[in-house]
Amino acid sequence: MRPALLLPVLLLTLACSSKLERTKAEDLIRKDYPVVIPVTVPEKASAEKGSPAHLRLMTLKENLDKSGWFESSSKTEGSQETITFRLKPDAPKAIKAAPQGFSMPAAEAVFVRVLPNPVTTREGVRVIYEIRLEKPTAQFALFQALHQEVKVGQTKPRHATFERRKGAWELTGTDEVFRKVE
Repeated sequence: MRPALLLPVLLLTLACSSKLERTKAEDLIRKDYPVVIPVTVPEKASAEKGSPAHLRLMTLKENLDKSGWFESSSKTEGSQETITFRLKPDAPKAIKAAPQGFSMPAAEAVFVRVLPNPVTTREGVRVIYEIRLEKPTAQFALFQALHQEVKVGQTKPRHATFERRKGAWELTGTDEVFRKVE
């Protein structure tokens, strides 16, 4: 091979084999955080009296009644109780319409760090990173009543994929399900 052609091939090989640095991965992921952790309020929910689902439904009703932002009505047919929730006009604007109900912020999740040992795949690199639950809102008690295992300060793993495009690493996806704080 001619020496003039060897240098570009060597540089291209080095550029393609360079590793994704942890700090670069963290910088690319950090841009998508913090995210809002919502609590979802159904427009209508039913449960059999005495069941665990009924207990959760009653907890939801009590918490929403205390907030003053929702009107609730109850209807019983046999052992089934159905509760309907309606958003009051003076409710905070942070409460948004969601499919079959309403969504309101319960807390935020912030980026913590990328864990060591990224996995190289055919497409690029896959990393595991952590997020932490922070900044609980007044609705966090409701969120915790529905998800007893969740605590402020708790970390959760997430996954991100990166591809090398035009000599630079790009974040191509994460498994984060929540939306960025506005």
